[in-house]
Amino acid sequence: MKTPPSKTLDQLRSRRWFANTGMRGFAHRQRMQQQGIRREDLMDRPMVAIINTWSDLSPCHAHLRERAESVKRGILLAGGCPVELPAMSLGEVMVKPTTMLYRNFLAMEVEELLRSLPCDGAVILAGCDKTTPGTLMGAISMDIPVIFCPAGTMLNDRHVKGGVSRTVGAGTHTRMFWDEYQAGNIDEREWQHLESRMTRAPGTCNTMGTASTMTGIVEALGLSLPGASAIPAMDAAHTRMATDCGERIVGMVWEDLTPSKLLTIRSFHNAAAVQMALGGSTNAAVHIIAMARRAGVPLSLDDLDAIGRKVPVLANLFPSGDRLMEDFYYAGGMPALMQQIRPHLALDAMTITGRSVGENIAGAEVLDPDVIRPLDHPVTDAGALAVLRGNLAPDGAVIKPSAASEQLLRHSGRALVFDSQPQMLAAMADPDLDCDANTVLVLRNAGPVGAPGMPEWGNLPIPHKLLKAGVRDMLRLSDARMSGTHYGTCVLHIAPESAVGGPLALVQTGDTIALDVPARSLHLDVPDDELARRRAAWTPPMQPYQRGFTWLYQHHVTQAHEGCDFDFLHGTQPTPEPDIY
Repeated sequence: MKTPPSKTLDQLRSRRWFANTGMRGFAHRQRMQQQGIRREDLMDRPMVAIINTWSDLSPCHAHLRERAESVKRGILLAGGCPVELPAMSLGEVMVKPTTMLYRNFLAMEVEELLRSLPCDGAVILAGCDKTTPGTLMGAISMDIPVIFCPAGTMLNDRHVKGGVSRTVGAGTHTRMFWDEYQAGNIDEREWQHLESRMTRAPGTCNTMGTASTMTGIVEALGLSLPGASAIPAMDAAHTRMATDCGERIVGMVWEDLTPSKLLTIRSFHNAAAVQMALGGSTNAAVHIIAMARRAGVPLSLDDLDAIGRKVPVLANLFPSGDRLMEDFYYAGGMPALMQQIRPHLALDAMTITGRSVGENIAGAEVLDPDVIRPLDHPVTDAGALAVLRGNLAPDGAVIKPSAASEQLLRHSGRALVFDSQPQMLAAMADPDLDCDANTVLVLRNAGPVGAPGMPEWGNLPIPHKLLKAGVRDMLRLSDARMSGTHYGTCVLHIAPESAVGGPLALVQTGDTIALDVPARSLHLDVPDDELARRRAAWTPPMQPYQRGFTWLYQHHVTQAHEGCDFDFLHGTQPTPEPDIY
């Protein structure tokens, strides 16, 4: 059932630019006609922005110029006037030092693009890790009608060795094969072959990494069309979905269906439940809190932990399972998964379709029960996210139990501490490195302020001598993040981070660290008086950035448990529309 229009032509935001009878309105219409756009299109249609994060250096988004044309087709069919606006493209592999440093930059860019230009609504073309939360944080703050059109995932590949064929994808298998290469089990020829084959088509990572986690979360929030998040990038259905996005956004403009009318605590609880059922990336713990704060919704790490205790991992996808996103699509995609977790969803939460979550998923079926499991037959009893606290993480830390080794979920060991990523990487090849399989590897100065930008360094490498001895997992701790495609017993996002004086800054090599995931505990076994002595002697690390965006970032970014947003961008305080003179 479609919602009747609640806006009239004269109420469109773009009319402030184009219906102005003065000289400035003349200039606006004149310059748009300079591009071949008809005067009546400016005066009689809503103007819809297409925020496009395409770039030649973002292979995951290589197809988005084509998809923009499909979106335009839908907008035109529905009676809108499309305009394409390029935005910063955060290709996860290429951007240095880390895309997370620029997520807030992208959020600011999207908000200011939409505010400074005559846009009545927007379709966002994005999908690679930080582009999803970044664009949506900006769109939520701007609060005009918006649809998120996900980039889609890359196609599966297969690796054949010794007559055995196995499905392989990006990220997870890169790490697996790298460890085998370092251990001497893969030669140079095979390594180069894998390099050219594992990512063989445009689209985001086809494991349940951050990209698929976040696009799934956005669909659960109700900001994407039902089923959109699982469609492979190179499937014809993806092109059709993009056209549908263009058509629907025009209706949303007339209905004045803005994020503030859709996003509630119930919406975010739905999104968190989907994150857990997907076995989603730990990065979501940062992004979903940041998005919620932009919407004025009180969501905390404790909320995520509570939902993680109730909702098991049902999606049999790497790194928690053994299948890929293309298989998930064939199995029924997000509507089918949400059907499986109906008892944990607020089915009355509204969505961009003008219908509720319950209405959107009605009739959805699981077509492959090995890929999308029922609640009574999960992929693993270990959850997708656990929040840890203790004297080492007073503001929290996270771990992905479903991607960890069961025997390490309760573990106590001697710390081996590294103060920087280069120091750690250099030590890994040392045959005399003082460590064994029980050692707890610790990396600090890798958080939002310290790195800066909280890079994906949290999947600390296994020392070469242990790889050769057959060790493939160890307990690893950091204030960094980890790629959602990676795996292992890695405690992440330790807050407060070491660079601002968090307890991680006080750990010394040889200290005993105890992890107890079932008890949600992370403890440094050092007496309080000794910790006080170390704190008195601690000095903050030098920060080399004295200007520019990175300086701004380090001075205004919040900690991981607060979403790593800028402190001046939280909340829903109104921002005045630009004056037009």
